[in-house]
Amino acid sequence: MNWYTELAARYGSPLYVYDLDRVTAAHADLRRALPDGFSLYYSFKANPHPEIARALRDGGARAEISSTGELNAAFAAGFDGSEVLCTGPGKTTEELEIAVDGGVRAFSVESLTDLWHVGEVAVKRGVTVDCLLRVNSAEPGAATSIRMTGAPSQFGFDDETIPGLMPRLRAVPGTRLAGAHLFSLSNSKDEESLVAEFAHTISVAARLERETGLPIRLLDIGGGFAAPYLASGERPVYGGLRAELETVLDARFPAWRAGTPEIACESGRYLAGDCGRLVCTVVNVKESRGRRFVILDAGINTLGGMSGLGRLLPVSVELDDADFDGERRPATLVGPLCTPGDIIARNVSLPPLEPGDVVSIPNAGAYGMTASLVMFLGHPAPIEVVARGHQVVSVSRIEFNRKYE
Repeated sequence: MNWYTELAARYGSPLYVYDLDRVTAAHADLRRALPDGFSLYYSFKANPHPEIARALRDGGARAEISSTGELNAAFAAGFDGSEVLCTGPGKTTEELEIAVDGGVRAFSVESLTDLWHVGEVAVKRGVTVDCLLRVNSAEPGAATSIRMTGAPSQFGFDDETIPGLMPRLRAVPGTRLAGAHLFSLSNSKDEESLVAEFAHTISVAARLERETGLPIRLLDIGGGFAAPYLASGERPVYGGLRAELETVLDARFPAWRAGTPEIACESGRYLAGDCGRLVCTVVNVKESRGRRFVILDAGINTLGGMSGLGRLLPVSVELDDADFDGERRPATLVGPLCTPGDIIARNVSLPPLEPGDVVSIPNAGAYGMTASLVMFLGHPAPIEVVARGHQVVSVSRIEFNRKYE
C-alpha cells in the first residue's frame, strides 16, 4: 500500500493532497526565471488554500484576489491588506468596502465605471487608493496559447480608448492612477510565445505612458506561465526568460532596475499546479454495448468541472499503485453524478480495475476543486490534506451549511 492509498484509508476518498515542498520549489524556479527586483503575485483563483498561499507569502509573494472569499483566504494565510491586489470586472460595493476596510489599497480597474465605483468607496472611507488600468491590447504578441485580449471583452480598457478617457480617469476622487495591468496570455504554449507576449505587453505600456501621460509606477505584465494540468508531466523551466525580459525592459523603461517602474508578474497555475494530486476510489465497473465504464467517487463536482464545459483541458488519470497488472483495455472514466456530462476521460488505457481500487490524478494543485462544480448534486466536498513530503500538516474539508425554510 503506497502513501496515497494510506491517506485514503485514513481520511476517506476522494481527497486532494497538496505537497508544500513542491509549492516552494515552483516558487524558487519562477523567481530564478525572472529578473531580480520583480514582484510576484499569487493568483488565488488557481487554489485559495491558505496553507499553499502561506508558503508562497513566506517566500515573498503577494496576493492577487478577485472576491471576498479569496480575500479572506489571503488574510488567513497571513497576508496584510498592503500585500493584496484586488482585480475583477464586477467588483460590488460590498466587496470594495470589505477590501478597503481590510487595508487593501491597490486595485486593477477594468473600465471608467469600475474606477468610479472604487473611488466612491474610497471617498466614503476617507482614503485614496492606487489603481492600475487593466488594458485590453488590440494586437496580440503571440499567436498561440489561450488568448485573453484582442477581442471585445469584459476585461480591461480597449487601449485605443485610453487617450480620450485620460482626463476623466485622472479626475476620479479617491483614486490615484498608479500604472497598468496587462494579462494577455494563459498557459503559454512555449517559452517563445511567453517572451513574445511579455515583449508586446511592455511595449504597449511604454506607448501608453508616452502618448497619454499615464503614470506608471507599477507595471503588472501578467502571467501565462505553463504547467501540466491533470496529466503526467513536468513544469517547464524558463532558461531564457530573464535575459529576454531584461533586454526589453532596458529598451522601454530604462530606469526599471532602480524601481521606476516596479515590475510585477502574477501566477497561479505554475506555482500550485504540480503540488496537488487527487486520490479517488473505483466505485463500480460496468460494460455497456461493448464499452467499459470505470466509475469513480470523484467527478466534475470534485475535479476541474469546467473541463466538461470545454473551458479547460480534458483530464487523464495516472494509477498510484504499481501493483496493478493485467491486459490494458480502453475505458471511459466517469464520476458518480446523475448526469451524462460527468465524464473524466474517454478511451483511457487501463488495467483491470475493481471496486475499491485507489487511483490518483496528478498535477491537480491548480484549477482542481476550485474550478469544479462543487455544489452540483449535493455531494460532500473532497477532503484536502496538506503535507510536506510525507508529513501531514493539516486536514480540512469545506462544509456547506444550507438550510431551507
